[in-house]
Amino acid sequence: MIKVLRCHLKKIVAVVAFLLLALGVFFYFWILADLPSLSTLSMGMTLPSTRFYDRNGVLLYDISAPQTGRNDSLPFEAFPDSCVNALISTEDANYWSHIGVDLVGVLRAIWINVQGQEVIAGGSTITQQTVRLLLLDPQGRNERTLQRKLKEMVLALQLSSTLSKQEVLALYMNQVYLGNLAYGFQAASQAYFQKPVGALSLAECAFLAGMVQNAAAYDPLTNFDAAKARQQIVLDLMVQNNAITRADADAAATDQLQFASSPFQIRAPHAVMTALQELEQAYPQQLYNGGLDITLTIDVNWTEQAQSIVQKQLNLLNNPPPDTRQSANANNAALIALDPFTGEILTMLGSPDYFDAEIDGALNATLALRQPGSTLKPFTYALAMNPSLANPYTPATMLLDVQTPFITRRLESYSPGNYGLVEHGPVSLREALGSSYNIPAVATLDFIGIEPFLALLSDAGIKNLAQGGTVDLSVALGGGEVRLLDLAQAYSVFANGGLRVEPVLIQRIVTHDGEVLYDYEAPRLTTRVLDERVTYLITDILSDNDARLPSFGINNPLQIGRPAAAKTGTTTDYHDNWVMGYTPNLVVGVWVGNADNSPMVDVTGITGAGPIWNLFLRDVTTGAPIANFPRPDGLIETKICIPSGLLPTSVCPLARQEWFIEGTQPTQFDNLYQTFVLDRTTRTLATDSTPLNERVEQVFLVLRQEAQAWGVQHGIPQPPNNAVSVAPNDDNNPVRLLDPDPYTTFEISNTLPLSTQRLRFTVAAPANTVEVTYLLNGEPIGNAASSPYAVWWILAEGQYTLIARATLTDGTTLESEGVPFNVVKDGEVAG
Repeated sequence: MIKVLRCHLKKIVAVVAFLLLALGVFFYFWILADLPSLSTLSMGMTLPSTRFYDRNGVLLYDISAPQTGRNDSLPFEAFPDSCVNALISTEDANYWSHIGVDLVGVLRAIWINVQGQEVIAGGSTITQQTVRLLLLDPQGRNERTLQRKLKEMVLALQLSSTLSKQEVLALYMNQVYLGNLAYGFQAASQAYFQKPVGALSLAECAFLAGMVQNAAAYDPLTNFDAAKARQQIVLDLMVQNNAITRADADAAATDQLQFASSPFQIRAPHAVMTALQELEQAYPQQLYNGGLDITLTIDVNWTEQAQSIVQKQLNLLNNPPPDTRQSANANNAALIALDPFTGEILTMLGSPDYFDAEIDGALNATLALRQPGSTLKPFTYALAMNPSLANPYTPATMLLDVQTPFITRRLESYSPGNYGLVEHGPVSLREALGSSYNIPAVATLDFIGIEPFLALLSDAGIKNLAQGGTVDLSVALGGGEVRLLDLAQAYSVFANGGLRVEPVLIQRIVTHDGEVLYDYEAPRLTTRVLDERVTYLITDILSDNDARLPSFGINNPLQIGRPAAAKTGTTTDYHDNWVMGYTPNLVVGVWVGNADNSPMVDVTGITGAGPIWNLFLRDVTTGAPIANFPRPDGLIETKICIPSGLLPTSVCPLARQEWFIEGTQPTQFDNLYQTFVLDRTTRTLATDSTPLNERVEQVFLVLRQEAQAWGVQHGIPQPPNNAVSVAPNDDNNPVRLLDPDPYTTFEISNTLPLSTQRLRFTVAAPANTVEVTYLLNGEPIGNAASSPYAVWWILAEGQYTLIARATLTDGTTLESEGVPFNVVKDGEVAG
């Protein structure tokens, strides 16, 4: 029996020994056989060079260039305790006590992963992160596998037995990537705070330690809120690990930090940094360890020309000649240049000086959301000129530039005004757009609707306006926010004949061994955004110096000595101003303002952004052949009368040629200029009893009733009362209440006699109107028999809807749309 047991025991021992041997062999070949040697540690610290070039092969930036000083190595003693404690508290709280692998952390990670049934937590120590960074190959670093984790742990144990804790920590703090091309805490300290690492405060150390987890997500220059929240987490962990007190943490959290990128050898930095952020997502390992050659679409010479022009213009604005005007307080500007057919970004200047912290120069203003002013007006008119509409606008369409109330989405009255509060009466669409009048633009948006307008902008490349959810009629004048790059993309639609193009900044990516990872090919544009005939008409208007003459004068910076279309934009209180424009093969957009959104002093698009736009385009097109905008088929030229836009009559004093999409040209003759026979003495309409020698013919400009008050104010003679037989009214809405403004609240004063507190009701009605009756909440309250059919009504508290009913000569009646308004007492709305 004993022999049998001994025999079985020997077999068991043999099997166990075999299994252990097999397991050892498997472990050796699976884990140990191809482990890198610690002797290669220094090789991992030599970062392969990644280079950025412009489209012509000019070197813009070499990530690992030694002259940049972006990867300085320091001994452990050079790092302040605050940075050491912040890093350890955040990344490896048991660093000083474990053997390179934190067994408690590993068990915790295993438990989390078992519960989640996937690899969620890794339990990596700083020592493990160091070997992963310096010893493991780039392809294996981000693998979340058991094999990679075991290799990492074995290497960490080896490293811990070879180097001291302080030496390992110094390795890590010198090599970890902290964004913006900064490797290690010393380089990051210089890049973000312009000081050596030894001078960092607790708050600054907490910021850098927080970036270790994800340098792109917690970059304080581009995502300050996330970086600030991460800093607070680091400070809380330091308190939890008894590295600092709660009072220390609270004081550090409130420190006002000054961020500034330190100057380093780089050209076109805004373009390089924008491309870098894009590449960090697509090629995170190869970018910093693979030695890539990256060619951008930009022309660095154009970019530096733009920078010089911007700096000179801002200096002129802020340092005017003595006794001329105030300093403009214009400290920032941006310029984008785009090929409208390929989408290639040829210039991306995000500020006058990337390294000027006082103006937040590192922030790329071409990607910042700002109010666009009037730069969206061309899209409003383009949509209204869509030939598929039942009654499309044309460049000759007459619009009224007189005070007009509109109803917003919130059912409020909105009365926009022009720059300088000047009104121009009846004008053509060409003049309204060319001279950037506000009231006609809002009227046009009211005509086409906000939703189609937002859809057009989204199709053209401006999507964030539609995402706001609060866009109203004021968007026609710059309400909402857009990016300069997106505006340039949208304006490409006008330059290329109505097709959508996608901006691109990276042209080519090649590895150090010649493998092409990416090679941009210009797409064949197929997505149509606008009818090419409409884009030509918009271009023809925006390049017409006569159309902009009333607002900008004959010698303005929108002329560059060759065909070019341009639109200015200026926001309320001068927070932003713009010029967006294009030649037949180049779109250029300029923004001028302040990064902190402080207002400028009396700086408009024409005086601020205009000279920059002008000089840049003149510079970059010097020597290039002059090209005209190609005119598509389907357009015809017709003579029209100004301002009606109809065919001229013998009494039309001003006529000119105008372009039309075939089928939209006018077929009726002008009815604004009408001839009346007057009594020479009384200046009233002549009658049958007026002697022939006392009769005189006179041509009058017959205005729509909305514009008659404007005509009187500007000294335009009006025909005698009841003389008009054909009035140029709106056939789609022949009876229109002019007063009061809709959705207005009027207040009864306790200090004035009630009999003096009255509202004046007026209406625009057809010429053959005999009488107008006003109905308030359905009850008649007064009539009038002659234009402007005015009736006065004494205020009474309540909620009202006013309707005007016009009785015509044939006995028929027409009613206006109802206008709601309120009358309140003591500031409270009735009802």
